[in-house]
Amino acid sequence: MDSTNISVDEFFIKDNYVEEYSEEEYRQLEPIIKAVKAFVRSTHQCVYVIDYAKKGFVYVSENIIYLCGHTAREVEQMGYDLYLQHVPEEELTMLAEVNESGFSFFNGVPAEERMGCAIKYDFHLINGHKKHLIHHTLTPLVMAPNGHIWLALCTITQSARNTPGNIIMRIEKSPEYYEYSLTKKTWIKKCDVSLTETEKDILHLSTQGFTMKEIAEKLCKSVDTVKACKRKMFAKLDVRNIAEAISFAANYNLL
Repeated sequence: MDSTNISVDEFFIKDNYVEEYSEEEYRQLEPIIKAVKAFVRSTHQCVYVIDYAKKGFVYVSENIIYLCGHTAREVEQMGYDLYLQHVPEEELTMLAEVNESGFSFFNGVPAEERMGCAIKYDFHLINGHKKHLIHHTLTPLVMAPNGHIWLALCTITQSARNTPGNIIMRIEKSPEYYEYSLTKKTWIKKCDVSLTETEKDILHLSTQGFTMKEIAEKLCKSVDTVKACKRKMFAKLDVRNIAEAISFAANYNLL
């Protein structure tokens, strides 16, 4: 697929076809949108809600302006044109593939488990001369009667990775996850990454600003032991430093 020919319609495919709804049915969604706004007030994450019936966004948090330079209202009006205008051309092809493969996977999940699905992936958003590698999570918010997604909740945080991609699908309460291979064009089942209690303690204390020596004292361990534990944790998470480890753990719900 030539990324320069990608259009908004390619993100609204028949695998997730949703019929149009009445104004009264949309009014019934107001408590859900209010709950999303309450969530936004309690988090640093950028949040928006996709409407697959109207093929656009029904809510965007104000902090989106930092990532793309547009206000929340402007992004609501832009909808998926946000991606066409602010994602590098070479990554638009990836996003279209993630969309298609993600819905194909989702439709293979039993209907009663679909609300527990979440797909996560990394890509760049460009704001002028700045290029942000973001971690994007999409999960169902409201389901349509046909089992497809009507509204999806999306959250954006800073990525702990160095390159785009890193596409995974998680199903609530499952000890496994699925990683999508862009080269093999298939989903691969993998065992979940877990942290030891000591590793979690080190991350928690690091977020509070404690030094290596202070962490060792609080955990009643030597500095060398803490250093060794951090090295093993970095290798396990495939990160380079404590900042990336904290971000990774937060993005993938390891804490």
